[in-house]
Amino acid sequence: MASLQPVRGTHDLLPEAMRAHRRVIETAREVAERYGFDEMATPIFEFTDVFRRTLGDTSDIVTKEMYTFTDKGGDELTLRPENTAGVARCFISEGLAQDVPLKVFCGGPMFRHERPQKGRLRQFHQIDIEIIGVPGPQADVEVIAAGAAILKALGIGDLTALQLNTLGDAESRGKFRDVLVAYFNDHLNDLSEDSRDRLERNPLRILDSKDEGDRKIVAGAPDYADHLNQESADFFAGVTGGLDALDIAYTLDPKLVRGLDYYTHTAFEFTTTELGAQDAVMAGGRYDGLIGTMGGPETPGVGWAAGVERLVMLCGDPPPARRPVALIPIGEAAEAVALELSEALRAAGNRIDLGYGGNLNRRMKRANKIAAAAAVLIGEDELQRDVATVRDMETGEQEEVALAALEDHLARYR
Repeated sequence: MASLQPVRGTHDLLPEAMRAHRRVIETAREVAERYGFDEMATPIFEFTDVFRRTLGDTSDIVTKEMYTFTDKGGDELTLRPENTAGVARCFISEGLAQDVPLKVFCGGPMFRHERPQKGRLRQFHQIDIEIIGVPGPQADVEVIAAGAAILKALGIGDLTALQLNTLGDAESRGKFRDVLVAYFNDHLNDLSEDSRDRLERNPLRILDSKDEGDRKIVAGAPDYADHLNQESADFFAGVTGGLDALDIAYTLDPKLVRGLDYYTHTAFEFTTTELGAQDAVMAGGRYDGLIGTMGGPETPGVGWAAGVERLVMLCGDPPPARRPVALIPIGEAAEAVALELSEALRAAGNRIDLGYGGNLNRRMKRANKIAAAAAVLIGEDELQRDVATVRDMETGEQEEVALAALEDHLARYR
């Protein structure tokens, strides 16, 4: 029988990797809470239409990457490829319009059938924050500031840079689209097949093309900033002014776009040069038309998502595991005492490893293997005197400690 392996594009999170993973999520959760975001979670799968409506029938995610299946009841379901659509669906189905402004933090696994590569998996994890119901630029500033604070708290703020652009409102977007289509039509024969396909249905996506020939054409494309109406220009000035006030550095990138029509105004990414081609570690923007597109009330929104795996790669070595204390009973009577004692010490906040068998030598070898900070030895002699022998595994020094005082003594190893 062939050996079983994880499905391509997935991986096991063994304890060391899990510590690195938890560091990212728990740091993000703590910082988001300080910014007033409440944690919530949506189901891992939704009706397929939730994503088809929001991501667009012609997007690569919908046409090539979604894990879609029909369940036993005949419903077409999809494992979530991203989180914002689920949050928007929840806003509608749970009747949360009365709770705006709604500020939420989410984290969990996402699924896309992509070609696996460094920093890109088929089951991956994201953290995500959203502000729903605030139409003004202060919400954009706050989600960006929260993202910057999370990166700083993880110790990788200096490894990332904020790229910023505006897509304007619907009126500005429509005018720019017409100008852009006219420009690309003049270069139609030189565009890649993908970009020619996008020209009529999604021309802004051409600005983000990775094809070298397209990039040369894009370099001469009209600038979005020249086609903003006054309202859009004022909104963007509110965003940049807020970031300036908070001393959050950014670079204007007129080629940073979002292809779907419900995206408006601010688009941004925190990028890095440390991960090769996968340079975006946190990306977001304003999606004022999303909830209306899904059939809910017209409601503004802004947020971002960040890939946990990419953040883990930037963060480097995981934090060390909390070192346990090895509780080593010697003899049958000591085994019974140690069982009760281990529970009391755990309840006091200690990490206790209670060996399952073996002589003293074997159990001490295990204490070394698990990098125990200390070993607590209890034999017949210790039991008669109500003491334990505590050995510091770093120094090798040991001392007798009364069982009644053991809890306080072990506090130094927590």
